[in-house]
Amino acid sequence: MTDLIADLSMLLGLAESLAWAVALAFVRIGAMVALMPGFGDTAVPQRIKLALVVGLTLVVAPLLTERISAADVPPSFLALGGEAVAGLILGIGMRLFIAALQTAAAMIAQATTLAQLFSGVAPEPQPAIGNLLLIAGIALAMATGLHVRAAELVLISYDILPAGVHHSAAAAAEWGLALISRTFSLAFSLAAPFVIASLIYNLALGAINRAMPTLMVSMVGAPALTLGGLALLAVATPVLLAVWVDAFTAHLDQPFVVAP
Repeated sequence: MTDLIADLSMLLGLAESLAWAVALAFVRIGAMVALMPGFGDTAVPQRIKLALVVGLTLVVAPLLTERISAADVPPSFLALGGEAVAGLILGIGMRLFIAALQTAAAMIAQATTLAQLFSGVAPEPQPAIGNLLLIAGIALAMATGLHVRAAELVLISYDILPAGVHHSAAAAAEWGLALISRTFSLAFSLAAPFVIASLIYNLALGAINRAMPTLMVSMVGAPALTLGGLALLAVATPVLLAVWVDAFTAHLDQPFVVAP
């Protein structure tokens, strides 16, 4: 009888540790999925998001039982709050790469006079080029196994952001500023061919206007700039998306190491 009670106590302790690990993982994954590309978009129904969070939790939680236990991380609302902050950090890191695509698209649209094309049709107030790059980027991220990389990211995050530990706001701010700088540099790099081509073209139009003042260069130059921008977009988009996917994959491999 004593052995039976001891075995039941051991099973109860294992169940308690597993339940607490599931709760912590659920909170962290839920906060991350809320900001993830694709999964966290407003077009995805809330029930689908909840099912995704539950599915990722069931995959990740059994692997965390050795790292998380009720003895090491006592159950408390403070621990749950720390998990929510950690999940938001992971989600913001991925969301910044979507912001890089949107920023690059805005630069491209302004440089090629396509900023107002089909404005107001999209669910988000951004140029048509922004919707094109955004949908293509999310599709490529999904095709390269974003759901698998998200589960790996959660497991990796417990080495840097362990459960039940107070996270440094200064370190998070420094990491965020460095990542914002990196993603903005990526956005400008993606838009650089269009900005340079537009600058050269406008300089050429200015020289033609000085040489032939009677010629209405705006009537001739604006349609040519739009046509050239569309042609350059058709040629450069595969390369731009490949560069973006490589940068996004590198971030998922080392989410807390920001390259200069």
